[in-house]
Amino acid sequence: MKKLIFAATVAASLSGFAAHAETVRFGVDLNYPPFSKQGADGKPEGFDIDMANALCAAMKVSCQIVPQDWDGLIPALNANKFDAILSSMQITEERKKAVDFSNKYYNIASRIVAKSNTQVSQTSFKGKKIGVLRASTQEKFARDFWGKNGATIVAYTKSPESFLDLKAGRVDAVFVDGAVGEQEFLKTDGGKGYAFVGPNYADVKYFGLGAGIAVKKGNQALTNRLNKAIEQIRKDGSYKKVQDKYFRFDVYGG
Repeated sequence: MKKLIFAATVAASLSGFAAHAETVRFGVDLNYPPFSKQGADGKPEGFDIDMANALCAAMKVSCQIVPQDWDGLIPALNANKFDAILSSMQITEERKKAVDFSNKYYNIASRIVAKSNTQVSQTSFKGKKIGVLRASTQEKFARDFWGKNGATIVAYTKSPESFLDLKAGRVDAVFVDGAVGEQEFLKTDGGKGYAFVGPNYADVKYFGLGAGIAVKKGNQALTNRLNKAIEQIRKDGSYKKVQDKYFRFDVYGG
């Protein structure tokens, strides 16, 4: 009888805590370079992928990356298709109604990318089009800040598509995470003649305090384990090694 009670106690302590299993499954949108994309060999790569692997090493578990389009990430998490979302998802009050979050693992401001002489104010895009990633914090901010002042907000399911339309003149600007704008457009040949214009946008109401790892509501055990792993890789140099592979600045933020 004691053995049965002990076994039941162990099972209860592990239920809902994927990090104790052999593998932690991370849902990732692979259309958000340099954070995540499908490499030439068909394998996932990018900052978020390397960050997932570093965290798994710290937790002493195996990693599995599960591709999922951005607007389906939270529904798929809640349907148990994976254990957590590690996909540059900002921690916001609205999202916290649907999922729980780890502490932040990076915090980068959002920027407007447009032709280098573009003037930016709350009303400067009246009658013009701004591209954003569908269901992103950038979309919500853009609709409130510019959309309510006459701009048309065009939402894309894949971030790179917005840059193609910017280059083709189908949108007048793209509002995006600053690192994405720099790495995937401004530093490329296609980005010549374009620049970050206007200020940094980091309103906590919209963008929260940074990007975190989302887990199902109530899975405090996995949240705690992820927080400890983030702290560990920040201390042991693993975080900086991943950061320096992709960026020339501190992405963790103040």
